[in-house]
Parts: sequence; structure tokens; C-alpha cells
Amino acid sequence: MRIGVEEEFHILQVESGLLVPRADAVLRGLRRHTFTTELHQSTVESNSRVHATLAGLYADLARTRRRLDAAASSLGLAVVAAGTAPLAPAASGHPTAGARYRHMVEEYRQVADEQLICGAQIHVDIPDRDTAVGVMCAVSPWLPVLLALSASSPFWQGADTGYASWRTLLWQRWPTAGPVGCFPSAADYDAVVSDLVRTGVISDPGMIYYDVRPSAHLRTLELRICDACPRAETVVLVAGLFRALVTEAIELRASGAAVCGGRHEWLRGASWRAARSGLEGALVDPRTHREAPAADVVRGLLARLRPALDAHGDWETVRDLTEAALADGSAAERMRRKAREEDLLACTDLLIAETRGERRHRRPPPATRRRVARSAAGAAGSGAPEVLGG
Repeated sequence: MRIGVEEEFHILQVESGLLVPRADAVLRGLRRHTFTTELHQSTVESNSRVHATLAGLYADLARTRRRLDAAASSLGLAVVAAGTAPLAPAASGHPTAGARYRHMVEEYRQVADEQLICGAQIHVDIPDRDTAVGVMCAVSPWLPVLLALSASSPFWQGADTGYASWRTLLWQRWPTAGPVGCFPSAADYDAVVSDLVRTGVISDPGMIYYDVRPSAHLRTLELRICDACPRAETVVLVAGLFRALVTEAIELRASGAAVCGGRHEWLRGASWRAARSGLEGALVDPRTHREAPAADVVRGLLARLRPALDAHGDWETVRDLTEAALADGSAAERMRRKAREEDLLACTDLLIAETRGERRHRRPPPATRRRVARSAAGAAGSGAPEVLGG
């Protein structure tokens, strides 16, 4: 059961930390089957190869990030994997050329204008679409836990939102984003998607933005709830847990056991709680539908999935990555700590370093940092082989 990842990255001016619309320039010379543009020119996306092992996936992600960083650095720019860029002004995007993106901007207006967010999507092989739809229902209750592990967007327009994943709140403004319901079969799911297209609410099946969905063009189940993650290790952790959830659900389905109670109304609240708290507060425990400390819920998921993780040889890797994540805190908390110690520009430097695979970042002299930080804050307030595939 192979896995693959799509990662989105912000393109930043290093000195100011502000978004710049330079995607086409950064991607010039890079392989277009591995890298591509997104809705706004301040974002690029990478598509991994497909992998049987987490070690292979990690090596691929690290190599891809190095290539992208080198392309950006040659232009005096940097790339950041995080749900939001701390100093991004509202509606500072520059849409990428093309009829589809032009329609999205014209139809969805401010929702599209403020789509200055980045996510990480995980794909897991699935036997067929009927299985994908059944498994989609089964894994949904645990997806807010994966969101909490990935949370990396506490800042928006230069201010602390109070959320670990403000990207989630921005993302859920789209008409088809958020938790997915349960469907008896792939035919029922596809009928709902076709109805949405016919109504004009969305222009094509690619605009189904549920937290998890059968891929529109691959034989995979696609996880979409997560923020982009500064550390590639976090992406690998989420990928390992998601593959184990899918594995468990397929086995339960094959045994004839019930895989879902069919009631997902509570999931939107659970997702909100994960976006609000990250790993630093309470989550809604899918087993009890009650609040519980995030560490307890995460470790409960880990224990539940041990048989599936063992089956893929992932147990030790995922256990160690889980404990490291709980010890270090979410990316959102690391960002807040850095902002408290210094400022938002230092927070941006931290994201650049972690995206590169570094654990320390260079610090300019305090006077220089204060001058650049004031400039950036003012601008933010002004409004100014086989590859996964996109």
C-alpha cells in the first residue's frame, strides 16, 4: 500500500518575510511533473514519487525541498511550508494565468483572493472507488487528530489569531470544504459530486475539498485536512498514521465489521477544536466524543493503530516521531515561542530553516532585525519515474 504527498509552499522575500508572486520564475528550470503552480503566484506545489516505505518518502521530500529551496535562493527568495505566512497581508495574491483560476477568482471573490494558505495532501493506494468511499467514512473521526499534529498557522496579517491552524478557518469558507458525510457506494458519492457541478457551485470534481476524498484522477484516498508542515518529519508522521488508518479500515471492511456509525455531525466541532488547540490544548476524543488532553488522544490513536503500523514496518518510526512531536509541540507553538522571544520576522526565519531541514536559523544584528520587522509589519497592515501528480 504505497503513499505519496503533495506539498504546498509559500514564496517569500527573505528580507521582509512578505509573499512575492514569483512562482513562474522559481519553477523555471525545475521539472514540471514534480513542481507546479497553484491558484496564486505566491505558492508552488511539489508532487512526490510514490513510496512503499516511510524512509523512502522522507528522502524524497527532503530532496525535493532542497531543489525547490535552491531555485528560490538563486532569486534571493525563500520557500516556507506552513499553513500561513506570518506576515502575509490580506488579499495580496496574484492569480496564476489560466481559465480555471480566472473563473475561481471571479466566482469566489474574497474567498479566492485570500487563499494565501498552504496544505499537505497525503495519498494512499486504494483497491477501488467503492472501497475508497467506505474507508473515507471510517477514517473521518480521526482526521482532526492529524490536523492537530500538522497545525502551523497561528498568524494572519501579522497578528496572532489565537488558533493553531487559522488556515482551517480560511479553508472552510469554500462551499465543499470540511468534514465529509457517509455514502453507501462510490456511485452515490459520484452522484453528489455531479449534482454539485450541475448546480454551478463548483466547476469540476477537482473542487471537492472535503477533509478526505477519493482522488479525482488517481486510485488513491486523499487526506486534505492538514496544514503544510515546516518539518518534513511531521509530513512523514501524518502519512504513516493515515496509511495505518486506511489499512485498519480496509481490514475491518473485509471482515464484515461495521466501520462507521454513520453520524458525522460532531466532526465539524472536533475539527474546530483541533484548529483552535493544536497539540497544546484539548481535542475531542473520537472514542468518547468528549474533550481530552491532546497527548492522550494522540497516544490513543497510536496504540489503536499498532497492528496496522507493524504490518507496514512503521511502528518504531511512527512511535518515535509521535513522541518527538508531543515533546517539541506543534509548529504553531514553536512559531509563537519564537515570536515571543524575538518577533515575527524571526518566526519567518524559523520556518525557512525548518523547511530546509535545519534546526537553527541565522540571526541578523538586533538593530537590523528591528528595522526590517517594522518595515514588514507596516507592509502587512497596508493590504499591499512515477510521480504522484497534481
